[in-house]
Amino acid sequence: MSSKNTTPSPTVVRVLIAILCLIWGSTWLVIKGGLRDLPPFTSAGVRFAIAAVIMIGVASLLGRHEGGEKPPLWLWIVQGTTSFAMSYGIVYHTETILPSGLVSLLFGVYPMLQALAGHFFLDAERLHSYQWFGFGIGLLGLILLFGTDLHGIGPDGIPTGLLLMLSPISVVVGTTLVKRFGGGVNSTLLNRNGMFVGAALLLGAAFAFERDAVVTWTPAAIASVLYLAIIGTVVTFSLFFWLLRSTPAHKMALIAYVAPAIALFLGWAFAGEPVTVWTLSGAGCVLSGVLLVVHRRHPVRP
Repeated sequence: MSSKNTTPSPTVVRVLIAILCLIWGSTWLVIKGGLRDLPPFTSAGVRFAIAAVIMIGVASLLGRHEGGEKPPLWLWIVQGTTSFAMSYGIVYHTETILPSGLVSLLFGVYPMLQALAGHFFLDAERLHSYQWFGFGIGLLGLILLFGTDLHGIGPDGIPTGLLLMLSPISVVVGTTLVKRFGGGVNSTLLNRNGMFVGAALLLGAAFAFERDAVVTWTPAAIASVLYLAIIGTVVTFSLFFWLLRSTPAHKMALIAYVAPAIALFLGWAFAGEPVTVWTLSGAGCVLSGVLLVVHRRHPVRP
């Protein structure tokens, strides 16, 4: 099957990225709400199991229209392990201890890590001197957050924050490999297969570590899982990896610059999560650093 030209226009790219920012900005608070009734691996595993089943139909409807090659086995196993199982397993676990907005903010270092990976492993994504300066500002923001907000949570705050750092690192590994080796593959099939892998690994972790945990399928828990599965997974990842095929990875990483600000506001406004002057200072440094890192004065062709 020949691949069709489905490269989106710049306007379409901007609109879709804005939609992704809004959705992913809301998911952190929704995850936190679902964890009141469900243990983390169970909640994440069911989310991706539902999403994977829905993706069977999505792949049937949209896969042929998108075109592209069938993803190789190794790529969708890596995708499912890094971008779904590892990343979300860590996020769900850390949200049992940390506020949702703070988790999102700490995960917001992802664009800087992605840009660093792009510098070394992706063609035409070399970093400039001002972008390296952005890394320093972002690092200062992390130091502020670890020394204030995380330290103030208690003895589990800093270790949990350090564990959370493994989540964006795992996404960087998966995204870089998809960008480098999967530019011509069908993103719908890649996501479908990867979600099945992620669901299997997360449910396996739930069986191993949460067999004695209390699982209460309240209406709020069900609504949380369904929203995260359908809107926060099927819709978002289908859009994200479709765009990733033709959009530079550093531009896609802008989503992680805007979404943390949305998540921080939603956590404060709807869940009463604390936002101190140190939170805002750390957030300002992290997001300013991200902005410098992902900004390109001289755009290059992907």
